[in-house]
Amino acid sequence: MDTIQQLKDELTQEYQTTKKFISIFPDGKNDYAPHEKSMKLMPLATHIVEVFAWPETILNTEVLDFGKDEYKPTILNNRQELLGKLEADYETGMAAIAKIDEDKLNGTWALAHNGHQLAKWSKYGAIRHSLNQITHHRAQLGVYYRLLEIALPGSYGPSADDSNF
Repeated sequence: MDTIQQLKDELTQEYQTTKKFISIFPDGKNDYAPHEKSMKLMPLATHIVEVFAWPETILNTEVLDFGKDEYKPTILNNRQELLGKLEADYETGMAAIAKIDEDKLNGTWALAHNGHQLAKWSKYGAIRHSLNQITHHRAQLGVYYRLLEIALPGSYGPSADDSNF
């Protein structure tokens, strides 16, 4: 089994699906949130596109500690910036995966906050988790779009908005 190729294939599939969602991002709705405890639309979309670069971080570090200012979220303002960030971060993630060998996937990687470990995986498991994060948050974005009356593109097949079905 070629694990590296499988990761590249899955990242590419998630990129293609995510690009459909980001391509219809509603400019002018950056601060929309369906609930006071919900993330706002632009930060949610920005987080989704940033996850595409996570393989590079995962493969080149042992831990990411959010409490030690090791991560600064990107501030984006519109659809075009989102699309540019998606493209750049996808290329970063793919390049990182392409230049490693499978043995490096056995190392460990963790998320922490001020030294308190929140989660720990193998580097392979951390990359798989990041792919799951893309899917999870893209579905969340779909709910926001639905509430804003924006027709949804299909993800793994047609959506209820596809006119062919």
